[in-house]
Amino acid sequence: MTRPAVDWDLARRRAASLVRPGPKVDRRQAAELVDSIRAAAHRSPELVGEVTGLTEAAERAARGPVYVIDRPRWAEGNLQMFRHLLGDTLPEPKVPGGARVAGEELGAVLSLLASRVLGQFDPFTPNPGGVGRLVVVAPNVLHVQRELALDAGDFHLWVCLHEQTHALQFAAAPWLAEHLQTSMTELMTTLLREKDAGDRMRGLLEVLPRILRGSDGPASASSGGALLGAVLTEEEQEVMGRSVAVMSLLEGHADVVMDDVGPKVVPTVRRIRAAFEVRRAGHGLFDTVLRRLLGMDSKLAQYREGASFVRGVMERCGHEGLNAVWAEPANLPSGEEIADPGAWVRRVHG
Repeated sequence: MTRPAVDWDLARRRAASLVRPGPKVDRRQAAELVDSIRAAAHRSPELVGEVTGLTEAAERAARGPVYVIDRPRWAEGNLQMFRHLLGDTLPEPKVPGGARVAGEELGAVLSLLASRVLGQFDPFTPNPGGVGRLVVVAPNVLHVQRELALDAGDFHLWVCLHEQTHALQFAAAPWLAEHLQTSMTELMTTLLREKDAGDRMRGLLEVLPRILRGSDGPASASSGGALLGAVLTEEEQEVMGRSVAVMSLLEGHADVVMDDVGPKVVPTVRRIRAAFEVRRAGHGLFDTVLRRLLGMDSKLAQYREGASFVRGVMERCGHEGLNAVWAEPANLPSGEEIADPGAWVRRVHG
């Protein structure tokens, strides 16, 4: 009998036990928050379609389900997604108790992220109708809204514009979900193949002091963060680089579109963006260490480098020219092209 690589049930219980409670609200406030987020989610696809010119894809994206959930449910949903994506491809644990350790670690990481993620588009988990699902974590949206003193309606729409842009991307490129799943499976298979665990642990111990001092150097979208860079071989980093280039495109494109909808629709968009960029950078010691360990500095680099790529392409050939990226996998940018949008335009458009 094949032993599972991860104790998925333990991961779910650990995440639920560790996740921090959200801001306090009464029933009326909770209902108003959920209604406002749902309204924003349903309004967003049409606006995204107008900005990108991908109106048919926007109509398909609008048919996807919307879930406004709490932090434990977000962690549970991501466990379902990971299990669907990777459960059959992960190798059996090499040591007794390996699945339990993996479950503990995965649950702990998800409990931390569950208090930070605002929204997420999941194109992988099966659901009726075959369209991806949009998830918005209501307590986190409310926390940021209060922390930054943002206009509630504008902020809810701004968040949903980002996530519904992801829905449009996968609707415009029906092959994209399978392409990403294949890349992720390849990456996980590479990372989890039999290898001296001691080498990885020594790499982590070596980089940890630099992380704590904040001297591990600037993150880039291709680096994967200090934690990953410490334990990956050159071959593994190359595999990761291809995946990260695609993620940079998706995140950067969503960031550009959510802002390009403009102040006529989101009157306080510039204030939201300015406040949010400061918040993304993080502050205290714990936040800094967490971002570096989990590669969140690299995630921030994805938004910035991906957005620079998208704007660089649009300056040369408009959004219509950029939309060629959704035509086929060969049109996706490489890591080098993310940093040089002109090279992508020359290769794809001649």
